[in-house]
Amino acid sequence: MTTTTLDPAPRATAPTSFNSGSPLNPGAILQTAFSFWSSKVLLTAVEFGVFSKLSDRRLTGLELGEELGLHPRAIADFFDTLVAMKFLDRDGDGPTARYFNTPEALLFLDAASSRYIGGILIMLNARLFKFWNDLPEALRTGKPQNEVKHAQANIFSELYADAAKLEQFMGAMTGISRINFETFAAKFNFSKYRTLCDVGGATGLLAIETAKKHPHLLTISFDLPPVEPIAQKSIAAAGLSNRVSTATGDFFKDSLPKADVITMGMILHDWNLEKKMHLIRSAYDALPPGGAFVAIEAIIDDARRENVFGLLMSLNMLIEFGDAFDFSAADFRKWCSEAGFKRFETIHLNGAHSAVVAYK
Repeated sequence: MTTTTLDPAPRATAPTSFNSGSPLNPGAILQTAFSFWSSKVLLTAVEFGVFSKLSDRRLTGLELGEELGLHPRAIADFFDTLVAMKFLDRDGDGPTARYFNTPEALLFLDAASSRYIGGILIMLNARLFKFWNDLPEALRTGKPQNEVKHAQANIFSELYADAAKLEQFMGAMTGISRINFETFAAKFNFSKYRTLCDVGGATGLLAIETAKKHPHLLTISFDLPPVEPIAQKSIAAAGLSNRVSTATGDFFKDSLPKADVITMGMILHDWNLEKKMHLIRSAYDALPPGGAFVAIEAIIDDARRENVFGLLMSLNMLIEFGDAFDFSAADFRKWCSEAGFKRFETIHLNGAHSAVVAYK
């Protein structure tokens, strides 16, 4: 039997780096190579509901394992791995030790939390984890590797045919978008604008967050007809039905609602360049002079050297759609200039995400 070590001792003749004289170390290479181990542990924990089961309780491994239906052999390794990864914490050692959520896990991974982001993690585990195994084929063929490859119905076709599933999916997606939309609402200067239309608005989250932050704004959430009841429900729950409305249509067939600001959150990257340009021109046509078009994405740095997540997201668009891709602020400026926009800025939001803005 052979064993694998994540940090093998370097040979005595290991080369040195040119700038520091210190031995080169394969640690970063091996950490990345084995990172799917830790990813699968976290994704499985969310799928099993570990963090939601714990909530604000403290349970022994046996107690929690029994609630989750785990085999006794797996309990200590699974939960202690989550402790070592800083997603769980633990009082004491051994069989009587009690596990509990870290503050971050309680806020973001307990399904009862208003800040829950587990929905996207469940989708990653159920769909993308296995599809990414076919990245080599995607790189060679340029074709999607999702359900379409296996002659199955596209997940979005299935979702839009089932109102309950569509609402559940869109609710799950709001968790990962909320922090960026809140930050955008706080950072963008809305003082000279009175109306906003969020294109591809889903649950209405961006329209809601900007209306919350800026009482003078009237906002619209624009999406396909099956989405409208979901958005209206969210708007009513936020108590903003008097200032946030909905509109329906197909943004490739219909004109966009007129507004001073047109936003698209995680929309442009879903399409090839031809369709991106169609959406940009549609936004230009819907804006008055001085109006602003905003795309919120994991914007890739112009030199394409730093935003790892943005570049990985673009590879994910290859996996999902084939010809869709993420982009840099320089790309956005070029495309929007061709459509007639005159002035541009980039507003960093959170982590890998930014808002790129084009002014008419």
